[in-house]
Amino acid sequence: MLFADRELDLSVPRIMGVLNVTPDSFSDGGRFNHPERALEHAQEMIEAGADFIDVGGESTRPGAAPVSEQEELDRVCPVVERLLRDTDALVSVDTSSPAVMREGIRMGVHLLNDVRAFRRPGAIEAVRDASQALCIMHMQGEPGTMQDNPVYDNVVEEVRTFLLNRARELVAGGIGSRRLLIDPGFGFGKDLAHNLALLKRLDRMVDTGYPVLAGMSRKRMIGALTGRDTPDRVVGSAVAAALAVERGVHIVRVHDVAETLDAVRVAHAIRGLKEYGH
Repeated sequence: MLFADRELDLSVPRIMGVLNVTPDSFSDGGRFNHPERALEHAQEMIEAGADFIDVGGESTRPGAAPVSEQEELDRVCPVVERLLRDTDALVSVDTSSPAVMREGIRMGVHLLNDVRAFRRPGAIEAVRDASQALCIMHMQGEPGTMQDNPVYDNVVEEVRTFLLNRARELVAGGIGSRRLLIDPGFGFGKDLAHNLALLKRLDRMVDTGYPVLAGMSRKRMIGALTGRDTPDRVVGSAVAAALAVERGVHIVRVHDVAETLDAVRVAHAIRGLKEYGH
């Protein structure tokens, strides 16, 4: 698949390293909101095997408050500029802001990753004529209230339908379908049962034909299953990533790159045996 000017083979599962340049993200808020420390951590993730670095300047944890576009730009742009200049990683920007999207395109990022699925006014127009890949994510509600009482009749099919419909809307808006990835949005307006149902049936996302990205790293669902606090959810997160890859997911978004890469390699090998009938 093309990510702007870079081609990446997605028949091999890929690792996206999380880089939150925020003071309040759920797992690492405040740790990397200085550009030098952020770049140092990004380099550590790249050396551990990350293909992408996903830079986010607005926390989307449950209950998070929005930030201004200017504040998000001030957080994201210095780090993205250095990543593009000083590393070989593919650079993703995690944003719903059309202004941040336009600036990311201008700087030459490879992927725009939007938890709101490019639904904000001006988002489609901001990305229409660019070459960056676009990741569409499902979220029920908004970060401030999304976990209050999420309700579905059939979470797997409703999420799948939303993602397909949203992809059709972007294509109708002039965006090539080959630029699109989808993300079921673990933890974004879903309770534990919803998240487990989605994990079990990720094949229903894969069979859409779009590359699938999944992010479960250190999330509340992992804590609920393991009883561990956020920093201690490494093993549970790696297992979840491996299960996702075994079901055909193409990219996993993670905090703990080295541990996840080992788990993913095992899962990919097992999936290969299944595909060839062994």
